[in-house]
Amino acid sequence: MRIEEDIKLGFKDVLIRPKRSTLKSRSQVDLIRRFSFKYSSSFWSGIPIIAANMDTIGTFSMVRSLSKFNILTAVHKYYSLQEWEKFINSSSKDVLNHIIVSMGISNADFLKIKKIFLLSSEIKYICIDVANGYSEHMVSFVKLVRNFFSDKIICAGNVVTGEMVEELILAGADIVKVGIGPGSVCTTRVKTGVGYPQLSAIIECSDAAHGLDGQIISDGGCTVSGDIAKAFGGGADFVMLGGMLSGHNECSGDIIEEKSKKYMLFYGMSSIVAMNRHSGEIAGYRASEGKVAKIPFRGSVDVTIRDILGGLRSSCTYVGAQKLKELTKRTTFIRVSEQENSIFNMFKE
Repeated sequence: MRIEEDIKLGFKDVLIRPKRSTLKSRSQVDLIRRFSFKYSSSFWSGIPIIAANMDTIGTFSMVRSLSKFNILTAVHKYYSLQEWEKFINSSSKDVLNHIIVSMGISNADFLKIKKIFLLSSEIKYICIDVANGYSEHMVSFVKLVRNFFSDKIICAGNVVTGEMVEELILAGADIVKVGIGPGSVCTTRVKTGVGYPQLSAIIECSDAAHGLDGQIISDGGCTVSGDIAKAFGGGADFVMLGGMLSGHNECSGDIIEEKSKKYMLFYGMSSIVAMNRHSGEIAGYRASEGKVAKIPFRGSVDVTIRDILGGLRSSCTYVGAQKLKELTKRTTFIRVSEQENSIFNMFKE
C-alpha cells in the first residue's frame, strides 16, 4: 500500500484565470480543429465534442442533429446490423463522417463491427469501450483491431493514468478515452472506491498521449460549458458529453409525465436499468455501478449545443485564444473553494 499525497483536482476545484485579449467579439473564435492521427492516414476537421456512446445519447437521431454542427457522435453498440444498414443507406457522406462506431471486447463485437464497416467506407472511427481499460485482454484486443483495421481512427478506454495511456497507444490506439467515475449517472467511485479526479487525469494523460503523438478524449464530469472549457484547457483533444445532452428529442430514453411536466429517463450504462435492458438480468458476479435520473424534457438538442458552443467561445475570448487549439497554451488554472454565488438557487419554480 502507498499514498500519493500531491493534490488531484476536479473541474469544481479550479477556475481559468482571465488574460489580456485582442479579440473584439466571440464571433472571432474558431472552434474547428483539424486532426491527424498516429496510425491512421485519415484526417478529421470539426468541433471536437462527442456525444457519448450511451444507449440514450449515442443515437442515430443524435448523429443527424450534431453533424450539422460538425460534432461527432459515438453511436452505442446495441443497434442491430439491420438498423445500421437502414441508417447508412439513408444518410449522406457528411453524416457518416461524424460517426464513431462503438464496440466491446468480445469476439461477437469484433464480428459485428467488421460487418458494419462492410456497409460503408465513409465511417472512419472505432471506439473500443469498456469501463475498465486496465486489463491485458484490452491491450491485446486493441492490437487485434489495429491489425485488421489498419487505417481506421481507433480510440480505446477508459483509463485515467499516463502509463496506461501510453500502453494503449503503443498497442495501436490513436486516441485514448480518459475517465473513471466522473459521470453524472456513474456510481463506480462510491461502489468500488476506485477513480481519479477528472481534471488531473486529463492533465496527466494528455501529457503522456501527446508525447507519443496520440490524443485523448475527456469522458465524463462536465455539467456546464465552463467544465468543457476547463477540459480543453487541461489538454483534452476531444470532450465527450452524456448528461449535458440528455433529455432531448434525439435521445432514446423513456418519457414520463408528472404534474403536467415531461421528463426523460437517463441512466448509467452499468446501472440495473441498462443491464436489464440489454442482458435481461444482472450477472451474478456483478453489481450495479450506475443510477437513474429524471431529466426535464428539453426539446431539440440544437438549442443546448448552441448554448454550449457560445459558452466555449466566451471562454476563449477571456484568455485571448482565437482558436480552440490555443486554449490549452493560454490556460492558467487557479484553485478555488467556490465556483459561483448560489444565493438564488433556493428560489426554484
